[in-house]
Amino acid sequence: MPHTRKSLAEAGDHPHAPDLKKGLFQGTPEEVGRALKRSAERNPKRKGDPFPSAMSMLNFYLNRAGHQLTAARRSQLEAAKDVLRELFHRPPHHPLS
Repeated sequence: MPHTRKSLAEAGDHPHAPDLKKGLFQGTPEEVGRALKRSAERNPKRKGDPFPSAMSMLNFYLNRAGHQLTAARRSQLEAAKDVLRELFHRPPHHPLS
């Protein structure tokens, strides 16, 4: 059986996709972080820890919207990653120098 790729719309319709509020990624980094944390913790279909689930949702959005985001908006969404780390009591990310 050949491997097929799902479109973004199909991925959102997948039964394991969490229910995210429309416009969730339009808020401040703090609002985005809190909303993703809440969504990841409340998702009954989540199989693992809520932190990687929340970070995956944010990365999924960043990867799909990437070229359409302004530099300022991308920076705000990258800041939301730091907010998520704080909310989940994880150490800050230290990029390679």
